[in-house]
Amino acid sequence: MVEFQPGVPVRVADTQVPVRRILGRNPGAMTGPGTNSYLIGTHSLSLLDPGPKDELQFDSFMAAIGADRLDYIFVTHTHKDHSPGAARLQQATGAELVGLPAPDVPGQDLSFRPAREWHHGDIIDTEEYSVRLIHSPGHVSNHICFLLQDEQMLFTGDHVLQGTTSVILPPDGDMTAYLDSLLYLQTLSLRYLAPGHGDIMDEPQAELENLIAHRLRREQKIVDRLEALGACHLDTLVLSVYDDVAEHLIIWAKKTLLAHLIKLQREGRAVLHDDNWQIEKNA
Repeated sequence: MVEFQPGVPVRVADTQVPVRRILGRNPGAMTGPGTNSYLIGTHSLSLLDPGPKDELQFDSFMAAIGADRLDYIFVTHTHKDHSPGAARLQQATGAELVGLPAPDVPGQDLSFRPAREWHHGDIIDTEEYSVRLIHSPGHVSNHICFLLQDEQMLFTGDHVLQGTTSVILPPDGDMTAYLDSLLYLQTLSLRYLAPGHGDIMDEPQAELENLIAHRLRREQKIVDRLEALGACHLDTLVLSVYDDVAEHLIIWAKKTLLAHLIKLQREGRAVLHDDNWQIEKNA
Protein backbone atom coordinates (compact mmCIF):
# COMPACT_ATOMS: atom_id res chain seq x y z
CA MET A 1 0.00 0.00 0.00
CA VAL A 2 1.18 3.51 -0.81
CA GLU A 3 2.16 5.40 2.32
CA PHE A 4 0.60 8.84 2.61
CA GLN A 5 1.54 11.41 5.21
CA PRO A 6 -1.31 12.21 7.63
CA GLY A 7 -2.95 15.55 6.99
CA VAL A 8 -1.44 16.04 3.53
CA PRO A 9 -3.84 16.20 0.54
CA VAL A 10 -2.79 13.65 -2.09
CA ARG A 11 -4.50 13.34 -5.46
CA VAL A 12 -5.89 9.85 -6.05
CA ALA A 13 -6.93 8.09 -9.28
CA ASP A 14 -7.00 9.39 -12.83
CA THR A 15 -10.10 11.59 -12.71
CA GLN A 16 -11.12 14.90 -14.26
CA VAL A 17 -12.90 15.91 -11.06
CA PRO A 18 -10.06 16.20 -8.55
CA VAL A 19 -10.24 13.85 -5.58
CA ARG A 20 -7.68 14.30 -2.83
CA ARG A 21 -7.24 11.93 0.07
CA ILE A 22 -6.30 13.42 3.44
CA LEU A 23 -5.18 10.62 5.71
CA GLY A 24 -6.32 10.83 9.34
CA ARG A 25 -4.05 10.91 12.34
CA ASN A 26 -5.66 7.83 13.87
CA PRO A 27 -3.76 4.67 12.89
CA GLY A 28 -4.70 1.52 14.75
CA ALA A 29 -5.63 -2.14 14.65
CA MET A 30 -9.12 -1.37 13.33
CA THR A 31 -8.35 1.78 11.32
CA GLY A 32 -5.17 0.65 9.55
CA PRO A 33 -3.09 3.69 8.54
CA GLY A 34 -6.00 5.91 9.60
CA THR A 35 -9.35 7.13 8.33
CA ASN A 36 -9.41 8.37 4.76
CA SER A 37 -11.02 11.76 4.30
CA TYR A 38 -11.60 12.78 0.69
CA LEU A 39 -11.76 16.34 -0.65
CA ILE A 40 -13.73 16.42 -3.91
CA GLY A 41 -13.79 19.18 -6.52
CA THR A 42 -11.90 22.31 -7.54
CA HIS A 43 -13.90 25.30 -6.30
CA SER A 44 -17.22 23.83 -5.17
CA LEU A 45 -15.78 21.41 -2.65
CA SER A 46 -17.15 18.49 -0.68
CA LEU A 47 -15.31 16.68 2.10
CA LEU A 48 -16.15 13.08 2.91
CA ASP A 49 -15.68 11.51 6.37
CA PRO A 50 -13.85 14.15 8.45
CA GLY A 51 -12.89 11.46 10.96
CA PRO A 52 -12.51 11.95 14.72
CA LYS A 53 -12.18 15.29 16.49
CA ASP A 54 -8.61 16.46 15.92
CA GLU A 55 -7.48 20.07 15.84
CA LEU A 56 -4.42 19.33 13.72
CA GLN A 57 -6.56 17.50 11.20
CA PHE A 58 -9.09 20.34 11.21
CA ASP A 59 -6.26 22.75 10.40
CA SER A 60 -5.21 20.43 7.56
CA PHE A 61 -8.74 20.47 6.17
CA MET A 62 -8.97 24.25 6.32
CA ALA A 63 -5.57 24.63 4.63
CA ALA A 64 -6.64 22.25 1.86
CA ILE A 65 -9.93 24.14 1.36
CA GLY A 66 -8.10 27.47 1.29
CA ALA A 67 -10.06 30.28 -0.36
CA ASP A 68 -12.49 27.90 -2.03
CA ARG A 69 -15.97 27.05 -0.79
CA LEU A 70 -16.83 23.88 1.12
CA ASP A 71 -20.44 23.17 0.18
CA TYR A 72 -21.00 19.69 1.61
CA ILE A 73 -19.69 17.36 4.28
CA PHE A 74 -20.49 13.75 3.39
CA VAL A 75 -20.54 11.15 6.18
CA THR A 76 -20.69 7.46 5.31
CA HIS A 77 -21.68 6.46 8.86
CA THR A 78 -21.45 7.68 12.42
CA HIS A 79 -18.72 5.56 13.96
CA LYS A 80 -16.28 7.67 15.93
CA ASP A 81 -13.44 7.28 13.46
CA HIS A 82 -15.57 8.78 10.66
CA SER A 83 -17.97 11.52 11.74
CA PRO A 84 -17.14 13.50 14.93
CA GLY A 85 -14.92 15.96 13.02
CA ALA A 86 -17.95 17.02 10.99
CA ALA A 87 -19.45 19.36 13.61
CA ARG A 88 -16.36 21.57 13.91
CA LEU A 89 -15.88 21.71 10.16
CA GLN A 90 -19.54 22.58 9.59
CA GLN A 91 -19.40 25.40 12.11
CA ALA A 92 -16.31 26.85 10.44
CA THR A 93 -17.52 26.59 6.84
CA GLY A 94 -21.31 26.51 6.87
CA ALA A 95 -21.21 23.39 4.69
CA GLU A 96 -24.31 21.19 4.64
CA LEU A 97 -24.11 17.86 6.46
CA VAL A 98 -25.11 14.86 4.35
CA GLY A 99 -25.70 11.49 5.96
CA LEU A 100 -28.06 9.53 8.17
CA PRO A 101 -28.56 10.11 11.91
CA ALA A 102 -26.84 7.77 14.32
CA PRO A 103 -28.76 4.69 15.47
CA ASP A 104 -29.28 4.36 19.21
CA VAL A 105 -26.60 1.75 19.82
CA PRO A 106 -23.19 1.92 21.54
CA GLY A 107 -20.20 3.35 19.69
CA GLN A 108 -22.14 5.88 17.64
CA ASP A 109 -21.48 9.61 17.26
CA LEU A 110 -24.71 11.26 18.43
CA SER A 111 -23.30 14.73 17.65
CA PHE A 112 -23.90 14.17 13.94
CA ARG A 113 -27.20 15.87 13.12
CA PRO A 114 -27.91 16.59 9.46
CA ALA A 115 -30.34 19.48 8.97
CA ARG A 116 -32.66 17.44 6.75
CA GLU A 117 -33.53 13.87 5.88
CA TRP A 118 -31.47 12.13 3.25
CA HIS A 119 -32.52 9.03 1.34
CA HIS A 120 -31.18 6.33 -0.93
CA GLY A 121 -30.97 7.66 -4.48
CA ASP A 122 -30.76 11.34 -3.56
CA ILE A 123 -28.52 13.23 -5.99
CA ILE A 124 -26.48 16.30 -5.07
CA ASP A 125 -25.57 18.46 -8.04
CA THR A 126 -22.82 21.03 -7.56
CA GLU A 127 -21.35 23.40 -10.13
CA GLU A 128 -18.73 20.80 -10.99
CA TYR A 129 -20.02 17.26 -10.33
CA SER A 130 -22.91 15.18 -9.04
CA VAL A 131 -22.96 12.72 -6.17
CA ARG A 132 -25.58 10.00 -5.58
CA LEU A 133 -26.35 8.58 -2.15
CA ILE A 134 -26.50 4.79 -1.92
CA HIS A 135 -27.85 3.37 1.32
CA SER A 136 -25.64 0.39 2.11
CA PRO A 137 -26.64 -1.13 5.46
CA GLY A 138 -24.75 -4.07 6.88
CA HIS A 139 -21.72 -2.86 8.81
CA VAL A 140 -24.23 -0.59 10.55
CA SER A 141 -27.78 0.38 9.63
CA ASN A 142 -27.08 4.01 8.68
CA HIS A 143 -24.20 3.38 6.29
CA ILE A 144 -24.16 5.29 2.99
CA CYS A 145 -21.83 4.94 0.02
CA PHE A 146 -21.42 8.05 -2.13
CA LEU A 147 -21.09 7.72 -5.90
CA LEU A 148 -19.20 10.48 -7.72
CA GLN A 149 -21.20 9.93 -10.89
CA ASP A 150 -18.95 11.90 -13.25
CA GLU A 151 -16.04 9.58 -12.47
CA GLN A 152 -17.85 6.36 -11.50
CA MET A 153 -15.95 6.51 -8.21
CA LEU A 154 -17.70 4.98 -5.22
CA PHE A 155 -16.69 6.15 -1.75
CA THR A 156 -17.34 3.02 0.28
CA GLY A 157 -16.64 4.03 3.88
CA ASP A 158 -16.45 0.79 5.87
CA HIS A 159 -18.73 -1.14 3.51
CA VAL A 160 -15.85 -2.23 1.28
CA LEU A 161 -12.30 -1.94 2.61
CA GLN A 162 -8.97 -2.47 0.88
CA GLY A 163 -6.96 -5.43 2.13
CA THR A 164 -9.40 -6.49 4.85
CA THR A 165 -13.09 -7.07 5.54
CA SER A 166 -15.58 -4.98 7.47
CA VAL A 167 -16.86 -6.08 10.87
CA ILE A 168 -20.63 -6.61 10.91
CA LEU A 169 -22.02 -5.36 14.21
CA PRO A 170 -25.34 -6.89 15.26
CA PRO A 171 -28.01 -6.14 16.26
CA ASP A 172 -27.74 -2.87 14.32
CA GLY A 173 -25.44 -4.43 11.74
CA ASP A 174 -26.96 -7.15 9.58
CA MET A 175 -25.27 -9.78 7.42
CA THR A 176 -28.25 -10.26 5.11
CA ALA A 177 -28.47 -6.53 4.47
CA TYR A 178 -24.71 -6.40 3.97
CA LEU A 179 -24.70 -9.08 1.27
CA ASP A 180 -27.75 -7.55 -0.40
CA SER A 181 -25.97 -4.18 -0.46
CA LEU A 182 -22.92 -5.73 -2.10
CA LEU A 183 -25.11 -7.36 -4.73
CA TYR A 184 -26.69 -3.98 -5.44
CA LEU A 185 -23.27 -2.38 -5.91
CA GLN A 186 -22.53 -5.02 -8.53
CA THR A 187 -25.31 -3.53 -10.67
CA LEU A 188 -23.54 -0.16 -10.85
CA SER A 189 -21.06 0.95 -13.47
CA LEU A 190 -17.91 1.65 -11.45
CA ARG A 191 -14.31 2.57 -12.18
CA TYR A 192 -12.93 3.04 -8.67
CA LEU A 193 -13.66 2.13 -5.07
CA ALA A 194 -12.41 4.70 -2.56
CA PRO A 195 -12.52 3.05 0.88
CA GLY A 196 -12.61 4.52 4.36
CA HIS A 197 -9.37 2.69 5.15
CA GLY A 198 -6.73 1.55 2.68
CA ASP A 199 -5.94 2.35 -0.95
CA ILE A 200 -8.03 3.11 -4.00
CA MET A 201 -9.19 -0.04 -5.83
CA ASP A 202 -9.38 0.11 -9.62
CA GLU A 203 -11.07 -3.25 -10.29
CA PRO A 204 -14.38 -2.69 -8.48
CA GLN A 205 -16.34 -5.63 -9.83
CA ALA A 206 -13.55 -8.08 -9.07
CA GLU A 207 -13.28 -6.68 -5.53
CA LEU A 208 -17.02 -7.01 -4.97
CA GLU A 209 -17.14 -10.54 -6.37
CA ASN A 210 -14.21 -11.61 -4.18
CA LEU A 211 -15.75 -10.02 -1.11
CA ILE A 212 -19.10 -11.75 -1.59
CA ALA A 213 -17.34 -15.07 -2.22
CA HIS A 214 -15.25 -14.60 0.95
CA ARG A 215 -18.35 -13.98 3.08
CA LEU A 216 -20.13 -17.02 1.66
CA ARG A 217 -17.05 -19.23 2.20
CA ARG A 218 -16.98 -18.09 5.81
CA GLU A 219 -20.67 -18.86 6.15
CA GLN A 220 -20.13 -22.36 4.76
CA LYS A 221 -17.27 -22.84 7.21
CA ILE A 222 -19.66 -21.97 10.05
CA VAL A 223 -22.13 -24.57 8.82
CA ASP A 224 -19.37 -27.18 8.46
CA ARG A 225 -18.03 -26.53 11.98
CA LEU A 226 -21.50 -26.71 13.53
CA GLU A 227 -22.13 -29.98 11.76
CA ALA A 228 -18.82 -31.34 13.08
CA LEU A 229 -19.03 -29.94 16.62
CA GLY A 230 -22.75 -30.17 17.30
CA ALA A 231 -24.24 -27.67 19.75
CA CYS A 232 -21.58 -25.04 20.33
CA HIS A 233 -21.19 -21.83 22.35
CA LEU A 234 -20.22 -18.70 20.44
CA ASP A 235 -16.91 -18.42 22.33
CA THR A 236 -15.91 -21.91 21.24
CA LEU A 237 -17.24 -21.64 17.72
CA VAL A 238 -15.37 -18.43 16.92
CA LEU A 239 -12.00 -20.06 17.63
CA SER A 240 -12.81 -22.84 15.18
CA VAL A 241 -14.37 -20.73 12.43
CA TYR A 242 -11.82 -17.91 12.65
CA ASP A 243 -8.71 -20.02 13.21
CA ASP A 244 -7.02 -17.91 10.51
CA VAL A 245 -7.46 -14.62 12.41
CA ALA A 246 -4.98 -13.01 14.81
CA GLU A 247 -5.86 -13.41 18.49
CA HIS A 248 -6.37 -9.70 19.11
CA LEU A 249 -9.05 -9.61 16.39
CA ILE A 250 -11.12 -12.49 17.77
CA ILE A 251 -13.32 -10.09 19.77
CA TRP A 252 -14.35 -8.49 16.46
CA ALA A 253 -14.58 -11.78 14.61
CA LYS A 254 -17.10 -12.91 17.20
CA LYS A 255 -19.41 -10.02 16.27
CA THR A 256 -19.29 -10.92 12.59
CA LEU A 257 -19.79 -14.59 13.47
CA LEU A 258 -22.93 -13.67 15.39
CA ALA A 259 -24.17 -11.72 12.35
CA HIS A 260 -23.68 -14.82 10.20
CA LEU A 261 -25.50 -16.99 12.75
CA ILE A 262 -28.43 -14.59 12.95
CA LYS A 263 -28.67 -14.75 9.15
CA LEU A 264 -28.63 -18.57 9.25
CA GLN A 265 -31.24 -18.55 12.02
CA ARG A 266 -33.45 -16.21 9.99
CA GLU A 267 -33.15 -18.63 7.05
CA GLY A 268 -34.10 -21.60 9.22
CA ARG A 269 -30.66 -23.17 8.91
CA ALA A 270 -29.38 -22.68 12.50
CA VAL A 271 -30.98 -22.48 15.92
CA LEU A 272 -29.92 -21.07 19.31
CA HIS A 273 -30.78 -23.20 22.34
CA ASP A 274 -29.49 -22.66 25.90
CA ASP A 275 -26.72 -20.31 24.63
CA ASN A 276 -25.50 -22.89 22.15
CA TRP A 277 -25.81 -22.74 18.39
CA GLN A 278 -26.52 -25.78 16.28
CA ILE A 279 -27.69 -26.73 12.81
CA GLU A 280 -31.47 -26.82 12.45
CA LYS A 281 -32.14 -30.51 11.91
CA ASN A 282 -35.29 -29.87 9.88
CA ALA A 283 -33.58 -27.44 7.51
